[in-house]
Amino acid sequence: MKKLLAAAAVITALATQVLAADPDPAKWDGVTEEARGQTVYFNAWGGSENINAYIEWAGSRIMEDYGVELVHVKLDDTANAVAKVVAEKAAGRNDAGTVDLIWINGENFASMKRQNLLLAGEWATKLPNWQYVDIENKPTILTDFTIPTDGQESPWGMAKLVFFYDSARTDAGALPQSADGLLEWAKANPGRFSYPQPPDFIGSSFLKQVLSEKVADRSVLLEPVVEGEFDAVTKPLFEYLDQLHPVMWRSGGAYPQNYPAMRQLLADSELDIIFAFNPAEASSAIANGELPDTVRSFTFPGGTLSNTHFVAIPYNAAAKAGALVLANFLISPEAQAHKQDPEVWGDPTVLNVGKLDADDKARFDALDLGIATLAPEDLGPALDEPHPTWMDRLETEWKRRYGVAN
Repeated sequence: MKKLLAAAAVITALATQVLAADPDPAKWDGVTEEARGQTVYFNAWGGSENINAYIEWAGSRIMEDYGVELVHVKLDDTANAVAKVVAEKAAGRNDAGTVDLIWINGENFASMKRQNLLLAGEWATKLPNWQYVDIENKPTILTDFTIPTDGQESPWGMAKLVFFYDSARTDAGALPQSADGLLEWAKANPGRFSYPQPPDFIGSSFLKQVLSEKVADRSVLLEPVVEGEFDAVTKPLFEYLDQLHPVMWRSGGAYPQNYPAMRQLLADSELDIIFAFNPAEASSAIANGELPDTVRSFTFPGGTLSNTHFVAIPYNAAAKAGALVLANFLISPEAQAHKQDPEVWGDPTVLNVGKLDADDKARFDALDLGIATLAPEDLGPALDEPHPTWMDRLETEWKRRYGVAN
């Protein structure tokens, strides 16, 4: 009997440890109490000065309000953070992991979800600030590249592919209106367009945009890749790129490293059309002195890719409570309005402003979104992101055909 009681005590203790390791956001006071004094290692892309400055600001705010320290682990590829969690799981490090929060979406989220590397349960929907999230009008908040989020990642910002040009030297009346139009424009203006080399996210997104326009049946992209059908489905894309590359910047022999490098080429008058995944990017760059105030935005009337970017907590995070506090702050009206300011970042909000009280609504109403930001009605239709398996397969095939070491 004593042995049974002892065994029961051990089981109870272990269960208590598990519960302690997974704070419940529905019991928010307990989360904030546990979080105080924790350090959150936030693994996020570090290639943009204004985004880095925003994350630093968010860190100062959660330290002030919650006593939580934020350390920005600057990544050049989100997959590196995912690989770190994979390695820790393989080594049996199922707690005290080195990654507490990841800026994530697409194939990286799909990979972590598939391998059970995410904090269990629908924690995101239990965050106090979830009540303001616009799930009614922004379906990509609940579905990440066709994969249900299931409350395992919290939305941080909205994205839509938008093109930019300098109106001081490029005729607005001659701007391309589709991928095919862009190809014809590039042929008429050789050397004046390029895209980052995949697997850079922006470069891979360009491949998906062209494929989405050229594919015979767009619905096939919403399902996982069928290997035996890949060549036939993607043939129009690679025929397109075969024509585009010879008339690109440096004849396709080199590529911009990433979006900031591409933006600099526009500022230096080496490129005439570039693109990003933020409708306010041009206005933000103008506000920060990175582009001239003659730069303007445009999209394709037939639609461009649209998605949501998120933050996720690994299953073995050392500072789960602190990560929950940070994730909740990032969807607060204060943080979302600050982020949407083009002079700060310009990233569109995930909130439904109509749900906010008068003071918080006023934060958004007071924003000047900038001279180069298109009105919502001018952004054009949103094209669904393909299933995550398409990005990986497209990047592999692109490298096989065109791989260039910059």
